[in-house]
Amino acid sequence: MAESLRLDKFLWFARIVKTRGQAQALAEDGRLRIDGRVVDRAHAPVRVGDVLSFALRGRVRVLRVEALPARRGAPAEARTLYAELPEATAGRAGS
Repeated sequence: MAESLRLDKFLWFARIVKTRGQAQALAEDGRLRIDGRVVDRAHAPVRVGDVLSFALRGRVRVLRVEALPARRGAPAEARTLYAELPEATAGRAGS
């Protein structure tokens, strides 16, 4: 399996968003962070252990990547790809 995966593909495969287009828009919006670094490109690499933080549907989500998927699977399978972390883990830069 690959060492990294495109950010937009990970978001879609992990069923965090419903479409790949939504994943690309979220990644390119400049409001998503990987390990605290602002990301503004859909092709940013995601690796196991990375922490993603972003606001989606009115709440801040902080996820640690646990595995990289090979495909978009069932919701139960997708849930094993990341661990939800408390919001405070991401740090609150700018506040």
